[in-house]
Amino acid sequence: MTNPGTAPRAHITGWGRYVPSQVLTNADLERMVDTNDEWIVSRTGIRERRVAAADETTASMAAVASLRAIRTAGIDPDEIDLILLATLTPDYWMPSTAALVKEAIGNTRAAAMDVAAACSGFVYAFSTAQAYIASGLAKHVLVIGAELLTRFLDYTDRSTCILFGDGAGAVVVSASNEPGGTLGVELTTEPQGAYMIWLPAGGAKSPPSSETIARGEHYIRMEGRETYRFATRTLASTALASVRKAGLEPSDVSLFIPHQANIRIIEAVAKGLDLPMERMFVNLDRYGNTSAASVPIALAEAVNEGRVQVGDNICIVAFGAGFTSGAATIEWTADPARGVAGDVAVGPADVHVRLPVDWDSVDPIPPALAELMARPGLVNPPLDDVVPGEPPAEPAVPAASTSGR
Repeated sequence: MTNPGTAPRAHITGWGRYVPSQVLTNADLERMVDTNDEWIVSRTGIRERRVAAADETTASMAAVASLRAIRTAGIDPDEIDLILLATLTPDYWMPSTAALVKEAIGNTRAAAMDVAAACSGFVYAFSTAQAYIASGLAKHVLVIGAELLTRFLDYTDRSTCILFGDGAGAVVVSASNEPGGTLGVELTTEPQGAYMIWLPAGGAKSPPSSETIARGEHYIRMEGRETYRFATRTLASTALASVRKAGLEPSDVSLFIPHQANIRIIEAVAKGLDLPMERMFVNLDRYGNTSAASVPIALAEAVNEGRVQVGDNICIVAFGAGFTSGAATIEWTADPARGVAGDVAVGPADVHVRLPVDWDSVDPIPPALAELMARPGLVNPPLDDVVPGEPPAEPAVPAASTSGR
């Protein structure tokens, strides 16, 4: 409970992440498009990314990450008052993917909505959670970033298909009168960059049609050079504004957790803040750019790997399409050891997202990926491959390949 007359503080009390088993390496991409491992690594830092199986969706991945975060927080799913899901790849335009997640995690009372700010979406949703907490409108808010980007890529366009992967991350933000928690938030939007990263068709301006499909307008398009210039300038300035709103300087922050888009951008942020790269958490080499899922996956991984301790100041920061950017500086107060147990307690088989009645979707896997995933020896396990009462199947891949699950 909070003291009368004081605004509650927003503390992260739970965290969780989920990435699919299927790994798409740079070597795999070499067989699909005119590129090579050295070119990709030198320009982006990405070595591999994850690809969702045909029976996985944004909602199902989000639900796994959410249940892990809730388990880590030590609360019941029905104690969540509000669910905010940041994504640019919803299962449907309606209903919201957050509504599907609410049902899948067993919550009966929360309000639920999606947040659309592209790669900055998780930070925007997190800031919304902080406002709900501070105003007294919510006690526990579930904040999720989840993306299934591999179904929106043109696998003949080497400038985009090498960058993106699938996954989900989540945190529980809880009200407390204890010191710490969220200290400073900064959000910006620069609409002159609206068409630098975009999906041309599928919305009301250009609804789906045979013509839009023939023109490939349902694939992500990006002006890489202009985006890079914006990101390198804005990530550092947004992070700095958040840190100073918290009454701190960059040297007071133990770890920055930036959007995982490009290693060169992260290096530029470190330089702009006059900090060594050791203060920047990086995992894009294994997951690529997972858009709104990028920051929460990295946050959960950083905590579980021991990079964050009680009393540390951390800063999460992201940029995205629409040229949005956002940062939040947080004093960490939760026991980091709880996260690993939360991950172990929940797996994809524990989640069921209800499908519509009398309706079957087409195979969602792009043909270029379907051929790759069908090759012998690659991982694409069905989520329902264990019959009740039978022992689980033996792992199909080395443990290192599934470390993010």
